[in-house]
Amino acid sequence: MPGRRTADRGGATVCLLAVGLVFVLVGLFGAALGSARTAWQQARNAADFAALAGAGRALESDSVACGRADELARANGGRLVTCRLDGLDAVVTVEVTVAPLPGLVRTVTATSRAGPVRG
Repeated sequence: MPGRRTADRGGATVCLLAVGLVFVLVGLFGAALGSARTAWQQARNAADFAALAGAGRALESDSVACGRADELARANGGRLVTCRLDGLDAVVTVEVTVAPLPGLVRTVTATSRAGPVRG
């Protein structure tokens, strides 16, 4: 009917926008969690490879072993934080920086140990 006013003044539009905002926020949260989980895996892998590389050079010297561990950590996207030899075992700590959301930067750390098999 022409000229007739209804009580509905765009309430569904506001509700739809609110639901859309909730979906966007849930999506951002999921992306941030996925990014953090990926960085954690990357730090673990970098630490494992760095420890193996360091243990492989443990007979030479601490500086050679930790230098090789540093190379492998950087090649796998990490930064070597600590490296020490415990006998023939190499113990390394690697960190990876991740920015899951713009303006939010976090650091993930992983430690690994590698050496010869003992029976």
